[in-house]
Amino acid sequence: MSEIIIPTSFDTQTADAVVIGGGIVGASTAFWLSKAGMKVILVEKKEGLSSLTTAASVECFRTQFTEAAMAEIALPSVDMFENFEEVVGISDIDIGITQRGYLFVTDDPSMIPDLEKAKQRYDELEIPGSELITGSDLHKRFPFLAKDALAATFNARDGWLSTHETTYGFAKGATDARFFMKTEVVGLGTDEQGISSVETDKGTISTRLVVNCAGPYAKPVAQMAGVDLPLRTVRRQKAYIRTSHPDLPTDAPFTVDLVNHGYWRPEAGGLLCAWVDPDEPDSPPSDELPTDWDFAAESIHRASRLNPFFEQVADELKGEDINVSAGQYVYTPDDKPIIGPCDEMPGLYLNCGYWCGVMMSPEAGKRVADLAVGKMHNQDNALRYSRFKEGIAQKGDTFLK
Repeated sequence: MSEIIIPTSFDTQTADAVVIGGGIVGASTAFWLSKAGMKVILVEKKEGLSSLTTAASVECFRTQFTEAAMAEIALPSVDMFENFEEVVGISDIDIGITQRGYLFVTDDPSMIPDLEKAKQRYDELEIPGSELITGSDLHKRFPFLAKDALAATFNARDGWLSTHETTYGFAKGATDARFFMKTEVVGLGTDEQGISSVETDKGTISTRLVVNCAGPYAKPVAQMAGVDLPLRTVRRQKAYIRTSHPDLPTDAPFTVDLVNHGYWRPEAGGLLCAWVDPDEPDSPPSDELPTDWDFAAESIHRASRLNPFFEQVADELKGEDINVSAGQYVYTPDDKPIIGPCDEMPGLYLNCGYWCGVMMSPEAGKRVADLAVGKMHNQDNALRYSRFKEGIAQKGDTFLK
């Protein structure tokens, strides 16, 4: 059984593994380590799980990756989302999985070869259900698109879910794990063997295995053990628009304009929309992030280019119908996460560096556990930390990364 508690203080605890970070990545990691037979403690500085980066996400998942290393994590993760009750062993859990697909669409003829190349790569990676849709077929299937839309890639397995329910589902399904809330890590103890303890503001946890799942705080956590991870944090915003406008296609997929990086999807009571600003500067990790007053307007403007119904929706909006929030993506030099042991500090494992943490959390957590117990060799792990020193890290061409 697992426990979620808020300790006031504690005498020195002992654990086979300590997971730092209570987002969806951390909860999945704790779950899989417990299933591997370990006594696990997860520590989270906030009052509850799924309360920082996970809560700020658009809660989506997808199969459409052109890099083998990413597809190897994404595909089994979707399988787990689809069979979540069986995975966590809880029969009455509902993670609200909605599979209406990801639609990457363009009206620029010069981009069609990129879509064709992506579809070919999906086929090479044996990603089932991948489609290239063009011309009249595109408009027949997605009539809300502007008439100028020319082509898109699509996979109906992609979609979104409740990250809150999924995170707590992993926590509830853990076998021998305790989840310490409002417990902040203030140091990592080391000795000649490597990691020896986790120092928190409530007490010390003796352990030889620590997994850094601290999201935006992964870099400063690693620095506590003398490791300088190549991570940078970048603010990303999203806008929730409350609307019941009849022109809103409530059965639409997650739709991405490949020309201007704008995207949107239906959400209960309205829609979510945003855009990826390539010029957004790096920012230090923070629990409180400012939002731009014009972000919602810019997001609507970008979405309306290929989704003209947005213009009708916008005409009826009031200020109270709009809510903008922000979280942080974490980027590595090759835009792929870091999963597995840190060769610079024995006992320190990494599961961080995500712009795609929600969608990869199930299999990423399992991979950490498999590596920790020797079921997988790190040299077979394409997302290993040592790839940067080995000189094999390469950026990919996955859409919207």
